[in-house]
Amino acid sequence: MSTRLLFLADTHVPKRARGLRPELWDAIEAADVVFHAGDWVDAALLDELERRSARLIGVYGNNDGPELRARLPEVARTEIEGIRFAMIHETGAAAGRGKRCQEDFPDADVLVFGHSHIPWDTTGDAGLRLLNPGSPTDRRRQPVCTYLTAVADAGRLRDVELVPLPTRA
Repeated sequence: MSTRLLFLADTHVPKRARGLRPELWDAIEAADVVFHAGDWVDAALLDELERRSARLIGVYGNNDGPELRARLPEVARTEIEGIRFAMIHETGAAAGRGKRCQEDFPDADVLVFGHSHIPWDTTGDAGLRLLNPGSPTDRRRQPVCTYLTAVADAGRLRDVELVPLPTRA
């Protein structure tokens, strides 16, 4: 049986956007598991994601205050369809990230992270896959806002797709 995954980070609601876009909410509601790699900013978004997600896994980010830090861990770990996931908001500089993360998360197959708002999908020499979904609300230096989807199936992560969100008019 396969599991539909959706990856978010750096939503910054309501500072960077009033809320998430309707097409993203549709994708969230269609996913079996939603990952959020921090920088929620407001607990109201956590409440709504908990309500509208079949299963939500989240961590806090550097812009998340005491209320979110009380409800979310710094690091989350879970196994889905035989794939060992870990998630943290910050991984440090891009240079040396793969080696550093492999050392910090030796028991993970996939590490989900955020912070930079820059989409990232690489697999290191030791096999750790690093995923950053970018941001669905604050593109910074990227051409568009983004999130990621994938399917976990019998120990394989497949159909990983960076989903662009069109610029609002």
